[in-house]
Amino acid sequence: MDNYQIADNFSLLSKLMDVHKENSFKSKSYSIAARNIDKLQVQLEGLAHEKIFSFPGIGEAIGKKIIEMLETGKIKVLEELIQKTPAGVLEMLQIKGLGPKKISVIWNDMGIENMGELLYACHENRLLTYTGFGEKTQNNIIEAIGFYQQKQGHYLYAQVEELAGQLQKHLVKISGVKNIFITGAFNRQEETIDELEYIISSSADTIKQKLRAHPEFLFNLELPGELLYKYDDRIKVRLFCINDENPAEKLFFTTGATPFLEAFKKEHSIMIFEKNEDELSFFHRAKLQFIPACLRENDLILQKAKNGGIKKLIEPKDIKGIIHSHSNWSDGVNTLEELAKGCIDKGFEYLVISDHSKAAFYANGLSEEKIIEQHELIATLNKKYAPFKIFKSIESDILNDGNLDYGNDLLSAFDLVIASVHSNLKMNEEKAMMRLLKAIENPYTTILGHMTGRLLLSRKGFPVDHLKLIDACAANDVVIELNAHPRRLDMRWQWIQHAFEKGVLISIDPDAHSIPEFENIKYGVLAAQKGMVSKENNLSSFTLEKFEKFLSDRKTKKGI
Repeated sequence: MDNYQIADNFSLLSKLMDVHKENSFKSKSYSIAARNIDKLQVQLEGLAHEKIFSFPGIGEAIGKKIIEMLETGKIKVLEELIQKTPAGVLEMLQIKGLGPKKISVIWNDMGIENMGELLYACHENRLLTYTGFGEKTQNNIIEAIGFYQQKQGHYLYAQVEELAGQLQKHLVKISGVKNIFITGAFNRQEETIDELEYIISSSADTIKQKLRAHPEFLFNLELPGELLYKYDDRIKVRLFCINDENPAEKLFFTTGATPFLEAFKKEHSIMIFEKNEDELSFFHRAKLQFIPACLRENDLILQKAKNGGIKKLIEPKDIKGIIHSHSNWSDGVNTLEELAKGCIDKGFEYLVISDHSKAAFYANGLSEEKIIEQHELIATLNKKYAPFKIFKSIESDILNDGNLDYGNDLLSAFDLVIASVHSNLKMNEEKAMMRLLKAIENPYTTILGHMTGRLLLSRKGFPVDHLKLIDACAANDVVIELNAHPRRLDMRWQWIQHAFEKGVLISIDPDAHSIPEFENIKYGVLAAQKGMVSKENNLSSFTLEKFEKFLSDRKTKKGI
């Protein structure tokens, strides 16, 4: 073990003691020891033990720990702290500008345990309510986390969307080949992407030669007809190089997921693309309805295509209102009036304002008094901006016992209620189901928000029985949210068809904390397309008139 490793261990020990709010004097002494050892001109390994104690700044306590490291390869006290620290909190220590004392507040006071949760909290402006976390600090954290995550190789669809298009144009310019097609997981609109794949009408040797002059393409691997690169020290880029092959054929066989392709080959083993044939004609010859790329995941879609069961998929333009948004009354950026004007400017017919409820103290959740004030303001704004309408809503926390955090008298004052879990997320399935089922059975719950609490690439979410929850929503006339924030996309698209079979509506909601986040809708729509959602199945596609009728009919049916 060299001096650098020893110094790193003392540095980490110092930081973790600060994170755990342990003895600050000892923490500082370990930090100083790390710096002193790092500057030594002689390696400590191999020295006699008494010699180690002779160096300036190395006293008895530090010296004993150095000897412990040299003999065992570790320090017991450091190992114990590592065991007590969530992996995500340890990872935060790698974020530039985020010191251990701030991490301690983030973990111990805010209850955030990994960078994905921290990034989401920054976008919700949650950090601004804590001492030492101003807007500048919050923005620096967002930037630093983004830089760190670029190095990890896995991305949200939204994170690589712009890059995918730019890279396609870049490849056209480098290669001189006009017809370059994006394929693979990105073409299927997967939630997360670990490599971008392109079809390029050229030989692998020619492309490889041309890319040698571009250091942003770091060569990785060559397979028959394929080239794999690391682009700009960020994402993997796979190039399928074809000469005289039909690009549509290559597109078909590189876009479809393996279960889809295996099922297709089994049923249509003799089907081959004809020269210059496009995908539309190919599906027609196979006596199948055209299957959009986003649906080519498994064998089930083939049966639907055979029976003409694929309906027109929802599009972003089909969204008529913004459901689930937060204003500066809780943790949003914009005023209620700014949000209303933002909706009007973008052509939406209504806004459902759903600030956080009182249990969400970290997000400035609204007290009963604040709700009365906000409702008065909504009435004023509705007169001012008619026929546009703001609906009174709340994102009510589902408490540990499954109750919502307001009584029925107050809940009855809202046009609709979104019920969501935000606290105590480390639950087993039994606990999670108890909380969710009880909330669903509350007559005032209109929409079940982000069903599992997951955050893509950072938090798996609590375990649930999707089928039971969907059945419960069907029995209680509760809509299920497809939270469109690109880090959530919750409920997952894989369960949407079961919801439709049970007569349950989906609601694609942006969970917007600012006007620009209205654009989250797009990513919810992309996920919804994978679940074969049409505009008729989606609550936020209802016109203002239809939406008002839906709410009125539901209240009448519930007797509330």
